[in-house]
Amino acid sequence: MKVSVKVLPHGAGLPLPRYMTPGSAGMDLFAAVSGEMTLAPGQTAPIPTGISIALPGGFEGQVRPRSGLGLRHGVGLINAPGTIDSDYRGEVMVLMTNFSGADYRVQRGDRIAQLVVARYERVEWEPCDELPPSGRSGGGFGHSGR
Repeated sequence: MKVSVKVLPHGAGLPLPRYMTPGSAGMDLFAAVSGEMTLAPGQTAPIPTGISIALPGGFEGQVRPRSGLGLRHGVGLINAPGTIDSDYRGEVMVLMTNFSGADYRVQRGDRIAQLVVARYERVEWEPCDELPPSGRSGGGFGHSGR
């Protein structure tokens, strides 16, 4: 599948989102900050990627955290996964949060998140008086044990 991507002026010179291994489900997104910015402990900030995309109908972009940033630096995404709708044409932004107790520096070109493009279905609700039975029924949080 080909997806149109527009490189914005502040994204010039950065790589397009890309798969880092043949088996990767997500493409890495790169920080299009000028120079460097610091996220203080507990701070959330929108980090620009310098691109806009045009996903086809029936597809969404899921912006997800990079596990290495979480493990090594305590940095993640406050709204993970973030959704890019097929009709959105603005800049792809990453809502990074510093969950650690130390400053975290984001530098131009850093890999800050990953983008998974996924198909989705639209539904129509069908009101009913009873739902069909299932093996789980109404079992909720912790229902299946450890």
